[in-house]
Amino acid sequence: MKRNHTIHQRVLDYAYQDINSLYRDFFVSAQGYDEAEAEESRAKYGANFLTGRALDTVFYRLRRAFVNPFTVILFVLAILSFMTDVVLASNFSRNITTPAIILGMLLISGVLRFVQELRAKRVADRLTKMVSGAVLVRRSGAWVRLPAQEVVVGDRLRLTAGDRVPADVRLTDARDLFVSQSMLTGESAIVEKCADVLSSGQARFYSEYNNLVFMGSSVTGGTGEGIVLAVGEDTVYGGFTTAESHDKHGFDQGANSIAKVLLRFMAVLIPVVFIACGMTKGDWISAFLFALSVAVGLTPEMLPMVMNACLAKGSAAMGKKQTIVKNINAMQGFGSMDILCVDKTGTLTGDKISLEYYMDLLGNESRQVLDLAYLNSLYHTSVQNHLDDAILKYREMLGRGAYCQNLEQQHPKLDELPFDHERRLASVLVRDGERNLLISKGSIEEVYRRCSQIEYKGERRLIGAEDSTSIHAVVDEMLEDGMKVLAVAYKPMEQTMVSPSDEHGLILLGYLAFFDAPKQSAAAAIEQLRQLHVGVRVLTGDNRDVAVSVCRRLGLDTVRTLTGAELEALTDDELPLRVEQTTLFAELSPKQKVQVVQTLRENGHTVGFLGDGMNDLPAIMESDVGISVDTAVEAVKESADVVLLKKDLNVLEEGIKEGRKAFANVSKYIKITASSNFGNIFSIVIASVFLPFFPITSLQILLLNLLYDILCLVLPWDSVDAEVCAKPLEWSGRTLGRFMRFFGPISSFFDILTFAYLFLILCPSVCGGPFASLSGAEQVRFIALFQSGWFLESMWTQVLILHLLRTQNVPLLQSRPSRPVMVVTLLGTLLFTGLTFTPFGGLIGLTVLPWFYFVYLAAVVCLYLLWVSLAKHWYVRRYHELL
Repeated sequence: MKRNHTIHQRVLDYAYQDINSLYRDFFVSAQGYDEAEAEESRAKYGANFLTGRALDTVFYRLRRAFVNPFTVILFVLAILSFMTDVVLASNFSRNITTPAIILGMLLISGVLRFVQELRAKRVADRLTKMVSGAVLVRRSGAWVRLPAQEVVVGDRLRLTAGDRVPADVRLTDARDLFVSQSMLTGESAIVEKCADVLSSGQARFYSEYNNLVFMGSSVTGGTGEGIVLAVGEDTVYGGFTTAESHDKHGFDQGANSIAKVLLRFMAVLIPVVFIACGMTKGDWISAFLFALSVAVGLTPEMLPMVMNACLAKGSAAMGKKQTIVKNINAMQGFGSMDILCVDKTGTLTGDKISLEYYMDLLGNESRQVLDLAYLNSLYHTSVQNHLDDAILKYREMLGRGAYCQNLEQQHPKLDELPFDHERRLASVLVRDGERNLLISKGSIEEVYRRCSQIEYKGERRLIGAEDSTSIHAVVDEMLEDGMKVLAVAYKPMEQTMVSPSDEHGLILLGYLAFFDAPKQSAAAAIEQLRQLHVGVRVLTGDNRDVAVSVCRRLGLDTVRTLTGAELEALTDDELPLRVEQTTLFAELSPKQKVQVVQTLRENGHTVGFLGDGMNDLPAIMESDVGISVDTAVEAVKESADVVLLKKDLNVLEEGIKEGRKAFANVSKYIKITASSNFGNIFSIVIASVFLPFFPITSLQILLLNLLYDILCLVLPWDSVDAEVCAKPLEWSGRTLGRFMRFFGPISSFFDILTFAYLFLILCPSVCGGPFASLSGAEQVRFIALFQSGWFLESMWTQVLILHLLRTQNVPLLQSRPSRPVMVVTLLGTLLFTGLTFTPFGGLIGLTVLPWFYFVYLAAVVCLYLLWVSLAKHWYVRRYHELL
């Protein structure tokens, strides 16, 4: 357990002082702060932002757009080019074109990414605002609900069950206030809070500060008020955020995996290029610059921008389908998710649960059981649930309103023990005439275990060995029919306060039976998820028989099930296999739900968790993709990566498809571009050894890369084949190297064929002889023709191969690209071909080519596409995938 050294000194000081000191020192009136006072406090003590959120400013996005390893390489290349071409050059040979174009490329690339970054930030900010946590704050004499970010030191807050505490707060009032501090301590225990002054030396751990609630804690029951003492980085939770080591999403790991593959190729090729060019050309500075340009040429420079565009488009498309993506990187989770864990209630079954029966021990209708259950549901202040809602509808029955009101007046509340998932019951203490009555309601096993007597028709007797059989005879049939059954017990007491030890020696009175019908759409949705290769696992706290009944009706496998008790009994060696083979997990505590999610992730799955209750919060945070619904409690909604506007698996199925589409398009760009670039660079390595000049200049490599990447910006709008979306996509560099090694050399073969045609046939025929026999001016023309010819061949093959490898089907016939992709690539190819006919082409060393070159170009491109088509067919047959 963590000690108090991260608690701000101001918070510590006021934990030991009375409430009047708080009001006096922070000038807090009964009206609360007005806007001017709140702004003054914010200026003095800081805003309620944590590091990650606060740094997500426009300046941060600007820096991220322009500063990355690849732009640094380009910038260094521009400086070196400026030094060699301008500063150190003679007056007659000075040429600022190269550094100017490189800097222009930097500017265009950075601006394009910055625009996309701003667009993504606006979307993220808008969606985050829609689902961000809010809290009741006293401002200008009224209680208003404000976003957590607007809370300031000195604000008066009011907390209720389901709230996430937005700051470190000193309580001034607490009524049966129970808080979960698992976000801070990692422990699932529920802590009761009060407003009493701490005595000196009383507290050493977070759980011992009874009059403080800390940012990130969740209110599980009761109500409270307090004054904010620390916000943002000054809070305990804020101190932890910079030290977080658990990377919830596989997004960064996947990106790093891809980067490592590219770096390994660089580590081999760049030294080879540098040494080969230096030794054959004798100009080591030019060889160094050329090797640097090879490094840039090998890397998909626009990868961050294309990736952001794909993710942003995917999240926007999901927004139209009632799915809000709070964390844009969670799109990766949707694309690769192969296990979806769900709670039963509200997901597989309807949100509307009805109370079917209230009965005594032998199954006869009992008004007394219903009355006590009504008082328990009315008075306990835990997070409200569907079962309590069903019980409280009793007062809406015809003629019952006055009766229930009278029942409440005769039985005022004295104290309570709210529900938690370890005890699995809730108890309230009420006044009953001259005595007090403890009323307990919860799971049959837990309530029965705490009972020493039973009562039937007013007569009590001690529980005997045969009573367990009688109980099962009444209850089991209802459980097998899919009903949820709770037990009701009571106990007369003298005292006016209650503790967990009082929940023993109870008198068992009867049962409540609820019907939770499966959703009509759930079975079809589960089948659709199965077709998408997403396995559904049911993780519920409900009784096994109830869960089995519901799952069987929905077509889920119920042959292998595990209860919480059985899960606890498994050894470390047994756990992974049993969890892998099990579809239904019942009678789980929140801690056990986390254990199942952790085990599935350790087994190599990408796990999503869909839940809406406080008991789902730890599992949502542990999963790769935490999913909630807009009706969930604030704490759960705030922690989720994705929020569904409709609690329906059909909505989630659409989200999974959009996630896969987004990452299919990212994969297209990465694999096709990296393999094409690798082929080009490999060709350059070979040509540099045999040619007396560079086959292409550093600037031309960079320009070729930039022009191709600009065309690829349309990829987020490309269509994706249905078979690609039919299974989870792996976001890693595992298959990238194989793809590059397979398709890259095919490109190199045709590059070398083009080198031979240009060097041995076209250039000598145009310039009047072989390169070695020509004068200086003719050699310059020879080089310009050669570089222009390969520039066009490389650009044509790169663009057309994009169409060929974007699908494993026959392009244009079996799989049509989207109209934007078709139009942009066609126009781009024509415009960039026309570049050789313009004065700008002359500035970068390109020249006009004779007409017969284009005949050769058409022939070699057709041959190249045919060869790649055959290779693609073999690759898919061998590896059963393309992208």
